[in-house]
Amino acid sequence: MTNAPFARPAQADQQSFQQLTEPYRRELQLHCYRILGSMQDAEDMLQETLLAAWRGLDGFERRASLRNWLYKIATNRCLNALRDAGRRPVPARQFAFPVPRPSRLTEPIWLEPYPDLLLEGIIDATPGPAARYETKETVELAFIEALQHLPPRQRAVLVLRDVIGYHASEVASMLDTTEESVKGALKRARAAVGQRHTARNRPAPPANSPQERELARRFAEAFEGNDVEGVVKLLTDRAWLTMPPATVEYQGREAIRAFFRAGWERPGAGRFRLVATRANMQPAFGCYRRDPHAGIAHGAGMIAISLDGDLISFITRFEERSVMSGFGLPTSLPD
Repeated sequence: MTNAPFARPAQADQQSFQQLTEPYRRELQLHCYRILGSMQDAEDMLQETLLAAWRGLDGFERRASLRNWLYKIATNRCLNALRDAGRRPVPARQFAFPVPRPSRLTEPIWLEPYPDLLLEGIIDATPGPAARYETKETVELAFIEALQHLPPRQRAVLVLRDVIGYHASEVASMLDTTEESVKGALKRARAAVGQRHTARNRPAPPANSPQERELARRFAEAFEGNDVEGVVKLLTDRAWLTMPPATVEYQGREAIRAFFRAGWERPGAGRFRLVATRANMQPAFGCYRRDPHAGIAHGAGMIAISLDGDLISFITRFEERSVMSGFGLPTSLPD
């Protein structure tokens, strides 16, 4: 995207404003999603950002770029939203069965998957010179989840510096703080993300390649069959299973095996049907709980998997049915 100086239209009508801001809408929505972890909240903050920009157009300093100004508004709108949301606790997920001892306990967080269709045209955008991550990595759920465990200001600083690629002086201006404060927050954020987010050891197969489709097919087949061993043999040694907003997380084949056994090998355990889609630049599935008596499968959220070579390094399970609508998935299927 260009950082050309903003040229105010002769008549500041809404149509002219929309033409000016349209090139930035989708990248701003993704920016808000990285900070908030919610697609719906990101869309709400995008609309608030554009409304605030429209209302504040007369006060815009034209020596800055329009893109930078919009990022400043969007970031601060997200921080305000997080501050307000902090007054409301995130409900912890309840399980229908006793879960085994987790590998790690965390604070409950909001996290939703992001449809790949919304990433077209922006995921290949070149980040700024200060960026530290590859663009694809900054969309994957493991990274987004790690961000959600940071304090809001650290989260914003890391995204602006290491993902978007702004310099420390630019970030300080956006957040109305000092460069030293930005550098301190960034150091703490990098350390915290490094503890939670481990880069893959081997390149993932190309998107929609035969290798990726085969691995996704094998996972879906095992999951639909309540085949614990079939899932486990597809995992890396240090794979993670997370289920936000659940506070329990499981790492490694043994821990994940214990969790699936507790859920799938109990009396009355149900079966699922998975429908392939894509989220956060990785294979994902709409998850449907089968009702053998009614001949129907009811929507039960989504699952996404991250790949490390020809194995799975991360499984993220979402049980909220509301996340399915953004992917065009029906609420039920004939079974």
